Amino acid sequence: MQTTAESIRPLTDTISTTELSLVVPVFNEEESVGPLIERICSAMVGFTKPWELILIDDGSTDATLANARRSLGREGLTLRIVELQRNFGQTAAMQAGIDTASGRLIATMDGDLQNDPKDIPSMVEELERRHLDLLVGWRKNRQDGLFLRKIPSWCANYLIGRITGVKLHDYGCSLKIYRASIIKQVKLMGEMHRFIPAWVAGVVPSSRIGEVVVTHHAREHGISKYGISRTFRVILDLLSVMFFMRYKARPGHFFGSLGLGLGALAGLILLWLFVDKFIFGDDIGNRPLLLVGVVLLLSSIQMITTGILAEMIARIYYRDDLSPNYIVRKIFDRDSQDA
Repeated sequence: MQTTAESIRPLTDTISTTELSLVVPVFNEEESVGPLIERICSAMVGFTKPWELILIDDGSTDATLANARRSLGREGLTLRIVELQRNFGQTAAMQAGIDTASGRLIATMDGDLQNDPKDIPSMVEELERRHLDLLVGWRKNRQDGLFLRKIPSWCANYLIGRITGVKLHDYGCSLKIYRASIIKQVKLMGEMHRFIPAWVAGVVPSSRIGEVVVTHHAREHGISKYGISRTFRVILDLLSVMFFMRYKARPGHFFGSLGLGLGALAGLILLWLFVDKFIFGDDIGNRPLLLVGVVLLLSSIQMITTGILAEMIARIYYRDDLSPNYIVRKIFDRDSQDA
């Protein structure tokens, strides 16, 4: 059975009855998923309001799904498992979990046991106390390798903060608490889960985004599946984020500005060659500057027309596109544990 976002969105109708939805994407974490559920249940013992756990199996090829389903009948645990049809990546898995969530608040975390679920209740209290829409975890004492993980992460955090204007110490931490009414307005795309605070800043003021120090553990099982070590992807995604944050509703301004700048430069070059030809009488037919001026003029026209086309495409796309960036194979809950 294939399930799309349209078929799981009605679950949000129960948003008033569930206080917190905990969303955890997992991919080939067969050794971690059982202990993960145990730690989450232990951490949430003192949380007196209704909560649910949503595991998103991101196309695992090991026993992750089977191990997770063993907890479907656990007493006191509201567990739903969303099985994606294939591996779509962490961003799409998070989007599937957010679409499925029915809580007033949504928490996300990694499924590799490096995030500590004991931080979640205190983060919920902190979010409410500070009247925030998003509270981001800061892995101040990060238990990862220096060269392959920490240094690329520091560089990425600095660049993201400079370009987006949202100043945080740790964009890459998956442990976050959102108000569901806010995060459900944001559509996550590509591999941009690292930039969620920047996307949220497009919906609410950055003053309603905060951070708090959280616990971080060394990985106990397996190897990292979702990493920031692929720095070139982070840079490309960052350029996309910058474009969408500043020009999402007006891409014509981006291309048009480039076109006008190239056109102005072409105009100056051709004006100089005009004066040089008809006033000073010099031969300009074989001058490279003439070719440069003509190419810049054509590039200017191309940029401006590209901007107009981009405006038309963007308006059509964002008006009509409702398709999700993932495909759900099946959703498991307590009633389907024996299916």
